[in-house]
Amino acid sequence: MAAFLPWWATFAASAYAHTVIGYATSFVLGTLIGLERQWRQRSAGLRTNVLVAVGAAAFSDLGFRLLGVDGATRIISYVVSGIGFLGAGVILKDGTNVRGLNTAATLWCSAAVGTLAGSRLPAEAATLAAFVLAGNTLLRPLVNWVNRRPLATDVTELKYSVHATCRPTDVSDLRDLLDAELGRASYPVREVETLSDTEGQVELAAILVPTTADEAELDAVVAALEASPLVLSATWSVEATS
Repeated sequence: MAAFLPWWATFAASAYAHTVIGYATSFVLGTLIGLERQWRQRSAGLRTNVLVAVGAAAFSDLGFRLLGVDGATRIISYVVSGIGFLGAGVILKDGTNVRGLNTAATLWCSAAVGTLAGSRLPAEAATLAAFVLAGNTLLRPLVNWVNRRPLATDVTELKYSVHATCRPTDVSDLRDLLDAELGRASYPVREVETLSDTEGQVELAAILVPTTADEAELDAVVAALEASPLVLSATWSVEATS
C-alpha cells in the first residue's frame, strides 16, 4: 500500500506561485468587468463576475496541476458547458422581450478570462478582458445610434399590431370588431392577444400577418375602431421581429 504523504511534503513553491498569480489575475480582471456591470445596475454585477472568473481559474489550475495540459483542457470543456446554466439564470423573458442576454454573455466571457488566467496565460486573459470591456462600453454609442434609427421595411422584418381597449364585458365583441375592420382593410389577423386585463378595462392587440403595412390605412382602421361605442381607445404599433 502506498503511503500518503502530508501536504507539506509535496508542496511545490513554484507551482503554488503560478496558482496565486492565476487567482490574482482573474480576480483583478473579473473586478474590472464586474465593475462596469455593477455601474450599469445589471443583475450579474461585481461579485458575480469576480467569482465566475476566479472559480474558472481555480478549476483550470486544478486540472493543470493534476494532469498537465490535458487535464486543463478537460476541465475547461466542462467550465464552458457549465457556465451556460449560470448564464441561463440571468436571462428573463418579459412578454415578447428578452432581457439579460448581454449579462449572460459577459458571464461567459468572465469564465473565459478565468480559464486563461488559470491556464497560466495572464497576458491573454488581460487582452480578453480588455475586449470584453470594450464591447460593453465602446460599442454602446453605436448600439444606441442603430436603435434610434427608423425601422426600414427593406432591411427589417416588422410586426404590426392594432391595439384597442374596452370594458371587460365587451371583449368578445371587440375581437369580432377587430377582425371585421382589419379584414375590410385587407389586413388578415394572425392572432389576438390580451395585453392587460384589469377590473375596469381590457387591452387587446391584433397581430397582423403582413410584415409591411400602409400607415394611412392603419390610421383609418384605428379611426373606425374609435368610432365604435365598444372601444375606449385604439392605436397601432410596429416593432422588429425577433
